[in-house]
Amino acid sequence: MDFTQQTKRIWGTGNIQCQLKFVNFEACENHNAHETEGLSKKHLVVRRGKPFKVTLLFSTQTWNPHRERLVLEVWLGTRSERIPVQFSEERYNPYSWSAKIYPGDVHPQSVMVHICSPVKSSVALHHLELHIETRQSRRSYRLGEFVLLYNPWLKDDPVYIPLDVQRQEYIKSDYGVVYMGTHQHNRRPWSFGQYEPGVLEACLTLLEISPQHLGDENKDYIQREDPVYLSRVICAMVNFDDGDKGILEGRWHGSYKDGVNPIEWSGSADILHRWVSSNHSAVRYGQCWVFASVLCTVMRVLGIPSRVVTVFNAAHDVNGDLIIEEYYSSTGEKLDLSKDSVWNFHVWVECWMRRGDLGAKFDGWQVVDPTPQEKSAGLFRCGPCPVVAIRQHCFGAPYDTPFIYASVDADIVKLILQGEKEVGRELDTESVGQLICTKSIGSDAPENLTGTYKSKKAKQPAITVNAQMCGSEQTTPSSSSPGGMSPSLEVSLSIDGVPSVGESISMCVTVTNQSSSPRLLKEHVNAQLKEFNSNPEKSFWKSHKEVRMKPGEVLTLHHTIPPSEYESDLAGDDIVNVAVVINDVNTEERFLATQEFSMSSPQITIEIEGGDSVQMNKEHTAQVSFINTFTKTVDGAVLTVEGSGLLQGKHVARMVLLQPEEKIKKTVTIVATSAGTKLLMATFSHSNSTKVISRSFHKVSVTAA
Repeated sequence: MDFTQQTKRIWGTGNIQCQLKFVNFEACENHNAHETEGLSKKHLVVRRGKPFKVTLLFSTQTWNPHRERLVLEVWLGTRSERIPVQFSEERYNPYSWSAKIYPGDVHPQSVMVHICSPVKSSVALHHLELHIETRQSRRSYRLGEFVLLYNPWLKDDPVYIPLDVQRQEYIKSDYGVVYMGTHQHNRRPWSFGQYEPGVLEACLTLLEISPQHLGDENKDYIQREDPVYLSRVICAMVNFDDGDKGILEGRWHGSYKDGVNPIEWSGSADILHRWVSSNHSAVRYGQCWVFASVLCTVMRVLGIPSRVVTVFNAAHDVNGDLIIEEYYSSTGEKLDLSKDSVWNFHVWVECWMRRGDLGAKFDGWQVVDPTPQEKSAGLFRCGPCPVVAIRQHCFGAPYDTPFIYASVDADIVKLILQGEKEVGRELDTESVGQLICTKSIGSDAPENLTGTYKSKKAKQPAITVNAQMCGSEQTTPSSSSPGGMSPSLEVSLSIDGVPSVGESISMCVTVTNQSSSPRLLKEHVNAQLKEFNSNPEKSFWKSHKEVRMKPGEVLTLHHTIPPSEYESDLAGDDIVNVAVVINDVNTEERFLATQEFSMSSPQITIEIEGGDSVQMNKEHTAQVSFINTFTKTVDGAVLTVEGSGLLQGKHVARMVLLQPEEKIKKTVTIVATSAGTKLLMATFSHSNSTKVISRSFHKVSVTAA
């Protein structure tokens, strides 16, 4: 499709022989040259600082370049720039508009014009006009519109990223992976959907209805040349919390019946389509990975290299003192007493750009976080903050560096309370920001980014009780004894394997008596369900026992939580907090060890006949099945299949009773409506639980027929 269209004459004086009839925007060739194929079927989409071609087709009279001058005029809002069309073979000036005709581009009734925008042009929808002028007369035509994007292929553009594999992954790829859960992470795919119809136009609309644009259109257009400015505008517009026409409304607790549970989203296009079709009412609901993934889509569409990043054990430091306080009861129950919190994971976006406002030292990846947590300059947004500023503790570097630094490098003080009295304390300098990762280039495996954010801390002395993380085990040496004696008791808690729904949860507590005296101890173990971004809920399992230890003895205490103890509370991907408090009856010392882990879920199998690469607009069959791996029969089994861009609505299979090892299956016919990466999503639930027990995703690559 070359977008050949009839031109509209908008003004004219005098007698000009040549008349323009059609314009051909040469979309196929331009989109290929500008790496914008598939972004729009409505508009020519080109990148700034790189020439694109337009062919002017005249009616009966041939254009006479000696008598009639061609002048293009580019409009952006109420501002315009006239561009005389010149015969020239000179290089393009990267700082001004130009229009050139090369030898061989003039034909009897047509001429090809090469137009080049400045490397720091505004990212927006531009309008193009043509004026045919003589000394006495002028005739003007409206040619049409084109979209100008950032150009990460061009060295002079502030978003230039050097490697082609980086541009393919962080600009052109419409497929990503989000890491979630605890640091033994789960992964889930995400369809960024930048090639879905209407997504580019939705991103442009987002800019047009921003408070900055509505407040001062011309100023906004001028500032859009700067990716730092644009990223702050978009970051605030992805969330709805400023009362603007932002895309997503967040919700972290309670019912989602008046919207979509955030865990059910699998791609950005569906969210953007809903936002547009509702006249820009906020889509319900999002959480951090949804906010970040939608932001990543918008940035990739507009030409800013971007990737979704997960921080495991991310701190939310309300008062900015870089200390997160957590409270536990003397029996190991985590208490909801702190305004600070540590999220099991938090997801934000890194965007690649030069920081002309700060200097070359701060160029490169920048954190941009659209999840509404704290305000920045009066709006719910965060960043862009240079990753190097976080690692080098440059807290004065804009934007929001102290807040982001605390997210990845704050310390945790864990306090044990008996009533309102503090009876134990532990300093944890390692857990926050324990792992920071993103999808690797060309692979679903995680790339560890932790070292780009933080250097290893010097070992901190114990306050009263000191804990050290080691793999999947947490160890707590005893408090320093009076007179500076060395610790005499060590406690560790470990989880066996990766617990799966329907199986027992096994753990062990190891206690080492390093003193020369026997000890009488009380062991309290507590298990609680928790949301990833909050303190645990009520306990679903407890154990209390008395233990006697000999001098120098190492004691291992095994605990098992059978499915019957948790099946009404836990489902796949849920997070569990387990804590053990060891109380020395004689000295009244208390020792704490904690562990958090994600429950894995039984697998749903998704198979597409003929393979995972399908052709657009052709029918393909997919088989979806789930085998009951539980030890008991489940009632009211439901298997649901859906997929944006592949299926219309939800397809459901039901069974009244599903026996152990019995299979429930659903066959669906998928038809892809556009090219790119799509996702089939299947869920399994049953009436014995209010939650989805298992959720699986399957990547489908769609090629044009």
